[in-house]
Amino acid sequence: MEDKKSLRKKFSEIRKNIPHKSEKDILIKNIFLENSGNADTILIYASFGTEIDTISIAEELMKTHVTAFPVSHENGIMTFHIVRSIEELHKGMYGIYEPDISLPQPEITDNTICILPGLAFTPDGYRLGYGGGYYDRFLEKYPQIIKTALAYEELITENLPIMSHDVRADYIVTPERTVFCHAEKRQQ
Repeated sequence: MEDKKSLRKKFSEIRKNIPHKSEKDILIKNIFLENSGNADTILIYASFGTEIDTISIAEELMKTHVTAFPVSHENGIMTFHIVRSIEELHKGMYGIYEPDISLPQPEITDNTICILPGLAFTPDGYRLGYGGGYYDRFLEKYPQIIKTALAYEELITENLPIMSHDVRADYIVTPERTVFCHAEKRQQ
């Protein structure tokens, strides 16, 4: 199996060349919004580069849900802060838009959804992230969070290198389907 560095390059190139990207982003947004109604809080990241457009999703979510964006701290820790308007975001670490740390942090419950960033995903919910480990460390503290990934079908792959600390997505939303990664855990 290829190493993570070469896989990141490979999947970045695939994502950069996704055809009909804006149409697919709208489909993903609509599917996600249709299925997020029971959530009390949504933890979402600000899309960057060729990622799926999460800003338009967040703008819709802010009308009906507590919506929080992450701040990556230099010590490898990540915190989420409630945002009521996209204008409350500013360029932060890595050039990614984030909220001010003075904004309140959300209450995490069993009905909190966290949208996971990633370059590629396996059908059983493992992801190839960007290498910082911020989400794995954050989610380790909150196993009850419903973890959802947004992806193009071209970025679903059968195999990725997996580490023991990697946190799996529960669901992956693509323009074509919703993948239930390990729904058996939710039935218990």
